[in-house]
Order: sequence, then C-alpha cells, then structure tokens
Amino acid sequence: MWNRKLGRTADHRKALLRNMATSVIVHGKIETTEKKAMELRSVVDELITLAKRGDLHARRQAARLMFNVVADEKTGQLALQKLFDEIGPKYQSRQGGYTRVLKTNQRRGDAAPMAIIELV
Repeated sequence: MWNRKLGRTADHRKALLRNMATSVIVHGKIETTEKKAMELRSVVDELITLAKRGDLHARRQAARLMFNVVADEKTGQLALQKLFDEIGPKYQSRQGGYTRVLKTNQRRGDAAPMAIIELV
C-alpha cells in the first residue's frame, strides 16, 4: 500500500489531508505529528505542481484536493487563488521538493513525535 492509514477510515483520512493541505497553503507552515507531516508532503507537492501548470484543468484538479476557504481576510482572497496566483509562480523554476519537514519535540500528552511542515 502506498500510503499510511493514520488510524482512520479512508473518508476521514482524505478529509484530514485536505484540511491540512489547505492550512499549509494558507499559513505557509503548520505543526502536526511526524507521520501526518510525511504523508501531507506528497499532497502539498502535488497541489503546487498543479499550480505551476496554471491551466483551467489543473485548477479544477486542485480544487478537488483542497478546501476553498478565505486565505486573506483583508482582500478576501481564497486559498485556491493564493495557490495559483502566488505560490505556483514562486516555484516555477524549482523541480520538486516544495515542502520541508522539520522534526521538533514530543507532544506532552502522549509523547507523539511532532514535526513542522512548511513551504520552502
């Protein structure tokens, strides 16, 4: 199997990764568990690759993989717009590896290994 199950059903896992990918696009970085960050890296990299293409078909595919929430309260810019207008052109000359996973400390409650995933 190519992906981690993360102790969730398929629908729950898909929703979790969509939420987290949208948060990375909106905020630039998030803190989560190490295993979720490793799994999330491929989803975010796929979204940025679609944004680099920039055509309508790529925009529809990206909209299917993320939630379209407001990314900037002042301008009312949506997360999908931010992905295609700012992030895609920023990585136009880069050939992959758009995210970085930095391992941090352990979570206090259950000692789960934590990590920060951020855009490079």
